[in-house]
Amino acid sequence: MIEFADLTKSYGRATVLGPVSGEFPSGGVTALVGPNGAGKSTLLTILGRLVDASSGTATIDGVPVSQFKPAQIARRLAILRQENSVNARLSVRDLVAFGRFPHSRGRLTADDHATVDDAIGFLGLADLADRFLDELSGGQRQRAYVAMTLAQDTDVILLDEPLNNLDMRHQVRMMDRLRDAADALDKTIIVVVHDLNFAAAYADRIIVLRDGTIAASGTPAEIMRSELLTEIFGTTVRVHVLDGIPVAVYAGLPHPGADDDSPTGVEASDHPSPSR
Repeated sequence: MIEFADLTKSYGRATVLGPVSGEFPSGGVTALVGPNGAGKSTLLTILGRLVDASSGTATIDGVPVSQFKPAQIARRLAILRQENSVNARLSVRDLVAFGRFPHSRGRLTADDHATVDDAIGFLGLADLADRFLDELSGGQRQRAYVAMTLAQDTDVILLDEPLNNLDMRHQVRMMDRLRDAADALDKTIIVVVHDLNFAAAYADRIIVLRDGTIAASGTPAEIMRSELLTEIFGTTVRVHVLDGIPVAVYAGLPHPGADDDSPTGVEASDHPSPSR
């Protein structure tokens, strides 16, 4: 279990996170959602020990993350940042093999090669395994980075916007794969996503951040409420249930206080949506 208490992060006089407290139980998928600048990425990078908190504590199974040596935490927790780049000209297989470094220290065994192949296959990259990264589309590279993170084979996986650069089909397939990793491989997946509907469809829990604090947390059914989401995101959100899944609709609706953009007296629920 990952727990955090009174975490804050400040840069000079500006506090970008906290204080926040909470936990991520072992297993399943937890989605972090919220407006830009809410502190989602900052929380993730503190938990992954890529940056230090200004105050507060974060623990893995009761042990403060600050007490882990880099090699130790890399065998417990894998993190993919929002922006990734490599200067060397690497193939997909080379990149994914980096995920084995905490275990192999650069000397890959037969088991390491098998794990790399499994991660490549898991993300549907077998046909691209020997292609260089600079020959791939942005979406293909993103899948390769996620495969590298999975190849690290840790119990906890932190992913900051893994759906970046992916088209609709591959967004769905990525979330399917992450759901499979949580269920079939018994991983704890913590993922930052911008699309509320992906969070609702795939996550067991949703944590909503706003202005550096946790504004709400709970199951998708508890979070996917029109009034709550409208308040959090500052734009009109209507939640409907389709095939048992709550779906947020926010495009084409008048936003709160938009008197200049919508007829006086017209409620959001009465405003016709553009035809599709």
